[in-house]
Amino acid sequence: MVKNVNLKKAFGLPQKQGLYDPLQEKDSCGVGFVANIKGKSSHKIIRDALHALRQMEHRGGCGCEDNTGDGAGILTTLPHEFLAKVTRRDLGVTLPEKGHYAAGNVFLPTDEAERELCKNTVNQVISETGLSLLGWRALPVDPEGANIGHTAEVSRPHIEQLFVGTSNGVSGDALERQLYLLRKKTTHQLRNMDMLRQREMFYYCSLSTKVIIYKGMLTTGQLDKFFPDLVDPDYSSHLAMVHSRFSTNTFPSWDRAQPMRFMSHNGEINTRQGNYNWMMTRQGVAQSKLFGDKLEELYPVIEPDMSDSGSFDNVLEFMLMNGRSLQGAMMMMIPEAWQNDDEMEQYKKDFYQYNSALMEPWDGPASMVFTDGHYLGAV
Repeated sequence: MVKNVNLKKAFGLPQKQGLYDPLQEKDSCGVGFVANIKGKSSHKIIRDALHALRQMEHRGGCGCEDNTGDGAGILTTLPHEFLAKVTRRDLGVTLPEKGHYAAGNVFLPTDEAERELCKNTVNQVISETGLSLLGWRALPVDPEGANIGHTAEVSRPHIEQLFVGTSNGVSGDALERQLYLLRKKTTHQLRNMDMLRQREMFYYCSLSTKVIIYKGMLTTGQLDKFFPDLVDPDYSSHLAMVHSRFSTNTFPSWDRAQPMRFMSHNGEINTRQGNYNWMMTRQGVAQSKLFGDKLEELYPVIEPDMSDSGSFDNVLEFMLMNGRSLQGAMMMMIPEAWQNDDEMEQYKKDFYQYNSALMEPWDGPASMVFTDGHYLGAV
């Protein structure tokens, strides 16, 4: 079991006191997406999504410094041509064909020795998991050009882009499961390592063969200025999800910015504590044909110090990695008010009634957009 970590050391966040409880972290934000429904990739999708994001500035929050935002980010499909270009240029590495490698942006400690310890731990688990390390790319960032505020700057982690291949010919969903196991094992190991003063800075924005996420404690207008990758004409995608965060009853940090790995959320999940308790209870009886005796290495499903959005995303990810469909999982977690709807088809009522025995609703005034890089939807 992973112990609660002390965020105060890294980000100046307080511990539970008075009316404040970190378990009540919630968001109230702006969400949106742009997509080509025929799956045709272009850089225009990125430009349009960033334009949409900037129009949601009023949905994002900022501190007393108007250039320190609560968070902004973008999720796109993996831009293979762009990544192939920058890995050849920056690492001297030729990437495998699309779908046979993963990439993701990783937040790391700013202390060089602690950063190397984190990277060495990840490298070791990559080998143990049957994967292969292709390289770490120092992600280009421009905090001065983006004019990020002092609060965002002093809490800013070091960011690198991790590339992972497969050494056993595994691809598709099987490779995604190996990557999920890698992320979970290293996150639990490093965030529970007392000798790491900056352990809370270690965080995978994503690590996938399908999607990649650029995000941070930024305003909507700072995102593409901070991450030069996003304005490269070779960066293309057929979909993009964007999010502007407004922290309500919470504190902003770089890892709490959205999109999460599969969704973006506006509103509040009022049942979050009950949902958390139920998931902790299920861990004692859960079984998986896909993970077998490795299932316990994924626990806790909901990682410590998660907001309501992060907690939801953890559970959604767990369900997807264990074989459920994106659409089915979302309908289980956020069911319609089906019981007294006389106009709803019976088969749909049957679906909701059956699954209500498996998963309680994550209730609250909320809207969510979600994607796995292929399907894209909203609820």
